[in-house]
Amino acid sequence: MPAFIDARIPLHLLAADAPVAAETALLRETGAIDARAAASAMAIADFSPDPTADHAAGCACCLPRGAVAMALARLFLARVRGEVGFFTAVAALPASEAGAAAIRDALARDPLIVGRYRLVEESG
Repeated sequence: MPAFIDARIPLHLLAADAPVAAETALLRETGAIDARAAASAMAIADFSPDPTADHAAGCACCLPRGAVAMALARLFLARVRGEVGFFTAVAALPASEAGAAAIRDALARDPLIVGRYRLVEESG
């Protein structure tokens, strides 16, 4: 029986006041400042939920990458280049429902992000 291992980096969608584990990077919505979580994170990337207007045709060449996708790409590249410690997971701490929706959207629609990260939803 073949075994399947999902080697993508787990992204945990947490409540804003949830603790962040060791060897974890932090993805936080701009304005959501949790000093305790930031102090324990190996790397931090901020984003601002941006309601981008979809192109009428919906083609990938015309759609700009969202702020969440760009922040996750920065985290991934910093990890690959050795600019930050080797984190094994990302904790996403959205401050609003729009921020949580932007994270879910990036993890569902951006092919590069889908290839690098997998969503793990947690309650707290």
